[in-house]
Amino acid sequence: MTRKVIITAYNPDWPSRFQREKKPIMAIFKDEILNIHHIGSSSIPGLAAKPVIDILPVVIDIERVNHFNGEMAALGYEPHGENGLPGRRYFQKGGNLRTHHIHIYEKGNPAITRHLAFRDYLRENGEDAKQYGTLKLELAKQFPFDINSYIKGKEALVQEIEMRAMEWYKKRHAF
Repeated sequence: MTRKVIITAYNPDWPSRFQREKKPIMAIFKDEILNIHHIGSSSIPGLAAKPVIDILPVVIDIERVNHFNGEMAALGYEPHGENGLPGRRYFQKGGNLRTHHIHIYEKGNPAITRHLAFRDYLRENGEDAKQYGTLKLELAKQFPFDINSYIKGKEALVQEIEMRAMEWYKKRHAF
């Protein structure tokens, strides 16, 4: 079955869906998890998004994550290892009708800051969030059954926003 690119208006239930999913994940990883964040477009109020909850747990030791694959599978998550990004462990829930993505990183991995900066920047910069949401809606209409073209189509804007977000984030978190 070909996966359809679906972008919907912001759903105010997304934060509570994250909170509900967070609890069993934390119960599985226990002391291995240092923090767990709601990231991605569904974490940005008002932003159009794929109806998928992206979750970023921060762990002490990324190599230990594989020991929890069985328990994650029991929750409905398919383990995908690094899935193309060294230093990450990736899980999907929902098959072709995905509901959740988990991106696990070890404490200190720069991808953590990149994800949090992007999220926090768009939460506070409505014009950029609006531009990003509009582009995603247009690309979903243009490429409804081509996720790769959809992703490629938003790449330049994501990089542009990410650069601004990192500068903004560094200024806000300077010591």
